Amino acid sequence: MICAAANFAQSSPKVTTLSRADKSYIPLETIRLTSAYAEIVLRRAELESELEALLIGYTEDFPKVKETRFEMEALKKEFSRLSAVKPTEISKLTSAMGKLVVRKSALETDLWSLRQKYDDNHTDVKRAKRRVEIYETAIKSILE
Repeated sequence: MICAAANFAQSSPKVTTLSRADKSYIPLETIRLTSAYAEIVLRRAELESELEALLIGYTEDFPKVKETRFEMEALKKEFSRLSAVKPTEISKLTSAMGKLVVRKSALETDLWSLRQKYDDNHTDVKRAKRRVEIYETAIKSILE
C-alpha cells in the first residue's frame, strides 16, 4: 500500500510548485495526512491490483481493463481537485469526502461504459448521468 500511495502521489500534480509565500500553498505532505487522501489511495491500490490481475490474461483492449484505467484517471483528476483546496479548508477533506470522490469516480466509469454501448438519450445513460451529477453536487456543497 505504501508503494501505491507513492505511485499515486508521483502521478498526481505537484502542489508544492507554488510559492510558500502564496496563501493557497498546501504541501503534498499535508494532503497525505487527510482521511480523504487515504480513501482515494485505498481505492487506487484496489484498482492497481485488479488491473495487474487482468493484464495477466487480457490485453489493453479488454473492456474491463479499459474501465479500470478510466476509473484510475477519474481518481487522479479528483485528487487534483482536492489538492486545490485552500489551506484554511483542509478540514473538509474528511473520510466522507474521500468516499464521495471514490464513489463518484466509480459512477463516472459506469457512465463512460454505458456511453460506449448507448447514445446519451438511452434511459440507462440518463440515470447514470444523474447519479454522477448528484455526487458532484454533494462534493461541491462541501468544498464551497
